[in-house]
Amino acid sequence: MSDTITRVEYYYIVTPNKPGEAERALSTLKAAGINLLAFSGFPKGQRAQLDFIPAEPSAFVKAAKKAKWKLSAKKSGFLIQGEDRPGALADVMGKLADARINVTALDAVCAGAGRYGAILWVKPPDLKRAAKALGVS
Repeated sequence: MSDTITRVEYYYIVTPNKPGEAERALSTLKAAGINLLAFSGFPKGQRAQLDFIPAEPSAFVKAAKKAKWKLSAKKSGFLIQGEDRPGALADVMGKLADARINVTALDAVCAGAGRYGAILWVKPPDLKRAAKALGVS
């Protein structure tokens, strides 16, 4: 089975970097029935950035507005899903390296049942070239 690579929309919020902030945000989305394809959080100075990759971006934006979140502008990245195997991301990274595209960030995880998933970000000026290198239409 080959990997599936999809260009996705994501948004982020900046929150205090303290216990419970991610849970609060995720519970807000749960209550609104928002499904996420991926989520990432990390420190940003004295604060934290929470990245949301929603299955339905328009419903996510509506829920974020209702929660009165200060939402970032729409951003783009790539969702990668496939059969787990040694070096699963080596081919993906090789395609980007061959196209001379620097990866801003990559988070990957074994999903169990022989599957893996990853989210990958490149700088906005590189999005179209990255999509072409990865065979994403």
